[in-house]
Amino acid sequence: MKCSVFTCVVVTLVVVTGPSDPLAATATGVVFHDENRNGKRDAGESGVPDVRVSNQRDVVITDDKGRYRIPVDDDTTIFVVKPRGWMTPVDPEFKLPRFYYTHKPAGSPATRYDGVSPTGTLPNSVDFPLHRQAEPDTFRMIMFGDPQARNETELEYMARDVINELVGFDADFGITLGDIVFDDLAIFDQHNRTVALIGIPWYNVIGNHDLNFDAPSDKLSDETFERVFGPNYYSFDHGPVHFVVLDDVLWRGVDENKEPRGYVGEFGEQQLQWLESDLRHVPENHLLVLTMHIPMTQCRDREALYRLMEKRPYSLSFSAHTHTQEHVFLREQDGWRGPEPHHHVINVTVCGSWWQGAPDERGIPHATMRDGAPNGYSIVTFDGQKASIDFKAASQPAASQMNIYAPYTVESSQASDTEILVNVFAGSERSKVEMRLGPDGSWAPMQQVTRMDPYKLEIQQAEQSEHPPRGRKMHEPSPTSHMWSAKLPAEPPVGLTLIQVRTTDMFGRTYADWRPIHIK
Repeated sequence: MKCSVFTCVVVTLVVVTGPSDPLAATATGVVFHDENRNGKRDAGESGVPDVRVSNQRDVVITDDKGRYRIPVDDDTTIFVVKPRGWMTPVDPEFKLPRFYYTHKPAGSPATRYDGVSPTGTLPNSVDFPLHRQAEPDTFRMIMFGDPQARNETELEYMARDVINELVGFDADFGITLGDIVFDDLAIFDQHNRTVALIGIPWYNVIGNHDLNFDAPSDKLSDETFERVFGPNYYSFDHGPVHFVVLDDVLWRGVDENKEPRGYVGEFGEQQLQWLESDLRHVPENHLLVLTMHIPMTQCRDREALYRLMEKRPYSLSFSAHTHTQEHVFLREQDGWRGPEPHHHVINVTVCGSWWQGAPDERGIPHATMRDGAPNGYSIVTFDGQKASIDFKAASQPAASQMNIYAPYTVESSQASDTEILVNVFAGSERSKVEMRLGPDGSWAPMQQVTRMDPYKLEIQQAEQSEHPPRGRKMHEPSPTSHMWSAKLPAEPPVGLTLIQVRTTDMFGRTYADWRPIHIK
């Protein structure tokens, strides 16, 4: 197997010196201040004390000279937990943080897509370079769900629909919440080059479409992901926030005919034990942010995860996977025992509904998600222990936050029986939504309902018609909880006027929209 991108990059960025006994069961090394940022420890570059280093099981702390010792076996990824005010090297081509060293002497087993090349014997010293960077209490990041391109054509859709408007955006880093690609792992590199155009470091979560489907077990299903991105679960600090990247996709292997058995949502005992060790070193007054692919509510061992985090007063979590946008608040009836509900965000997806649907004037599918919300991404702003989340529809103004559904013409006598529906894309149970008719009407509250989005139903009907629109047919629509309903007022003024809707989200931001209606 030829030298992989992952292995070559690690050799240049993580300093290793000299061969050691192949039977060694302990890795040693130094976390050091890489003052000239050349990726190797030069004379006079000091070790960094009190930095966490992990092998995905244990978490150890560097001593006053930056030294650490940690157990390894023949399939171990060692990584440094990036501390606040420091940064690891970032690959210049892909903008991927390089914070790990893979010890896999024999390399990955053969699969359709290359895994890790043999790394040989464990070096005498596995050193991790860090350089200083400013990390204030307030910062922004970008959150992607499911870019999920299956080929270069769909990578182009992503580039023109999403990446183009983010180039040069003022954010400290980004995270993709899994399903980075759609089964074809050979396009990982081109995907990463595309996202790298934004110009910021980018972390990645593993998704069910990022696995080696010919792997016989879950343990071997992430070999290609590991070659490209590193460990399947890890953590890092940025500002006053502790970020944890989790792998909650359990691959069930292949059957006797080598047919895939599929996957389930599960964290697994080893990962949860690692998380418990990781959190011991995180002060409880810090905000904890968990990222994963499958919503935690769909994981078989979710309550074991809840036990680890529910006593912490500040926590937030993100997933994707469902191709919907939703704010979920976990309570006692959900198995959560914390004093306050836990906020779990099911993030908008970059590909929307898998890049399906009729193409627009640019040739890009409209890709409306299953709940009627447009494809896009989130911008998350952190301020100490708090976070606010902005829904951003791809290629649309930031103020585009809802769709209003109403007939254009209504008989005055039928007004009080006419329902107005509003899909507030990032709405939640903590949103306030109001409607009024005309510039002088009174604002009246709208009621949150669970409905199918009318636009999605129209698309479905059109696709089932004798003359369907161009483009791939979309998946079945799903009910959305971010829908609000109200009736028109009785005896409205006759004539052409506006239905006006305003919404205030859980973070105190207000958005407004309107549409004309003709009362006869």
